[in-house]
Parts: sequence; C-alpha cells; structure tokens
Amino acid sequence: MFVLVCLCLPLTAHAQKEDDSKYLAGAVPEVDGKVVFSREFSIPGMSQDEIFERMQKWMQIRLKRNQNETSRVVYTDKEKGQVIGIGEEWIVFSSSALALDRTRVQYQIGAFCQPQACELRIEKIRYTYREGNDQEKYTAEEWITDEYALNKSRTKLVRGLAKWRRKTVDFADAFYAEAADALSAASIQQILAQADEEEKEEGDKNPARPVAKAGPTVITPKKEVIHATSKANEEQPQVVPAARIVPAHSVTSSNGEYREVEPAQLSSDIIQIGSGKLVIVIGSDAFNMTMMTANAGGSLGKMSGKSVIYTFLTPEQNHDQIDRADMYTVRFYPNGQQEPSVILECKKLPSQEPLDGQPRMYVGEIVKAMVK
Repeated sequence: MFVLVCLCLPLTAHAQKEDDSKYLAGAVPEVDGKVVFSREFSIPGMSQDEIFERMQKWMQIRLKRNQNETSRVVYTDKEKGQVIGIGEEWIVFSSSALALDRTRVQYQIGAFCQPQACELRIEKIRYTYREGNDQEKYTAEEWITDEYALNKSRTKLVRGLAKWRRKTVDFADAFYAEAADALSAASIQQILAQADEEEKEEGDKNPARPVAKAGPTVITPKKEVIHATSKANEEQPQVVPAARIVPAHSVTSSNGEYREVEPAQLSSDIIQIGSGKLVIVIGSDAFNMTMMTANAGGSLGKMSGKSVIYTFLTPEQNHDQIDRADMYTVRFYPNGQQEPSVILECKKLPSQEPLDGQPRMYVGEIVKAMVK
C-alpha cells in the first residue's frame, strides 16, 4: 500500500501543477468554421518592402529546418506583401527511453505585410497519427476546436484531446516568437546568424516562449528604421550615440539638467519601450493640458528625411484631443522615475487611418529635443 501511494504522488503533484488556462475557450481561433491561428505585429517605421524581405528570408530558413521537400515557400508577391509557405513536421507529445508519442502535422503559413505592420497566419492544419496500417488522420477543425476539445461548460480540456490542443497552441506560439525575432533583428544578416545558432541546437529542447494574446504585438526594431516614403537617394543624417551628443542648450529640472540636442542626433535607442512609458502631452497651459500614455508603444525613426517619433494608442483609448492638435509633446519616463529623461516637441504629420481593431498611429516631426 505504501509503495502504491509513493508511486501515485508524482502523478498527483504533476496534475496539481497543470495549468490549462491558456488553452481554454478561444485559444484555438476559428474563421468561417476553419481553424486559423494569427498574430498581428506592429513595427513602427519599417517599410513594407523590408518587412516582406525579412519574412520571406525567415520563412525560408524556418521551413528548411524541417528537412523535407514538402516544407517550402510556395508563393510570394512583393507588391502585395504576401509570403505563403507549407510545412510538414513532428509535434512530440511525450518522449522517453521506452516510448515516443508524436504526430506528423501539415500546415500552411502566410505572412501578410503592410507598411509598419505584418500579420502571420497558420491554417489548414492536418495531423497524421501512428504509422503503417494503424495510421489515423484528423483535421484541426474536427480535433482541437472548442466544440470538440472542451467540456460542455468550457472549463476543462477533454482528456483524450487535451495533448493535441495544448501542443498545437504551443506550436503556433513558437512561430509567433520566431517571427517577432526576425522583425526585431538589427538586420537580415542577424536573422541568418540566429538561424545558424539554432541549427547547432539538438532536438526540441527549448519551450515555446509566451506571446501576449491581447492586441497586436508592437515591435521596436533594433536599429534606426527608415519610413517607406523616404526617398531612396536622399542622404539620411547620421545617428550619433547618446554619449557623443553635444548639447546646444541646457535647462535644469528638479533632479537634473536637460540638454537640447538636434533631432537628427538622437540615438535610436534613447527610448526603450518596456523600460519606461511614453506620455503624450497636448497643450502648454497647465489648466488646459491633456496627458495620455501611449499604451501601444512607440519608437524613433525617419520620414522623408525628417526625424520623427511614432506613437501608438490602443483601439480603446480616446484620441479626440490629439486628432485636433497640430503640435504636441512626447515625454519618456524610465521605470521608477518621476521626471522624463527625454522631452520631444512635435509637429503632427499625416498618418494612415487604422484598420478596425488596430492600434492608432501618430507621426510627429521632432522640432525640439531635450534629454538628460
């Protein structure tokens, strides 16, 4: 009896640790009755052509890792910004010295690129389970959807289908994470270098990194980006690292001195989303001032040779005040600080009206820059 209890303890502990919250209702999205996993990326300041080239190169590298003729890019259209590929690989449920439980999965993957945005879709998912005469074939629509893989109250995974749903959601998340790395890389050469490192790793040892599900993933490229409307032959001002900026003018705050610098000399990484917040300030009168946080992020860039800052509001944020403004200020507050480290006075430039559910982008020409 004691031995039996000891054998059961590890299983009980594992069951208690299992958290299926990310795999419940809505984890497997459907479009017109078809399972379509998708992730939207916002890449401020990056042109459609560059996004297309990065996605095409990344997809070629990623599908080549499957090491079969089936996995390849099958269609590209640079003008429309479309890259379509098909893949076939293994999803491993469990592996031990005595047994290997896995399924072969086939899928279609597509990247749909626009100026400063990209959508990645994974669809037409099919499974082939077991080998030889015992082979079983399923589609995602009949195997991992809410209708089949969840109980009636949508609070638990159906026991027999749980592993399929979990692993497929993780499979999609891994693609999102890799695509985000490709879009945020400093260059296409860095994408190639990352691919070389990944090829040296053995097996599937690294778990999929979590990707936020709410709204588009906003990416700040690890380089200064040039807007699509910039003239190809126009000479761009050189970016000078922050340590080399020579102040043109200084003012004093309560806990430090601000230096006025030329907008063209701002280092592209002087604003780092994730280590602080961007606040948009409309109006100079303290009694009639509107302040709002750019909850969807932002970054520095170039547009037609001008130094600009891209700021994004989530679809839920009120934008009436900034829509009416011609001038506004953007302040960057590092985490834990009460005063901004960067103050940018901006003239609002025309920007595209967002699609439904997309972040709202504002482009501000930087007319005055103050840094600490």
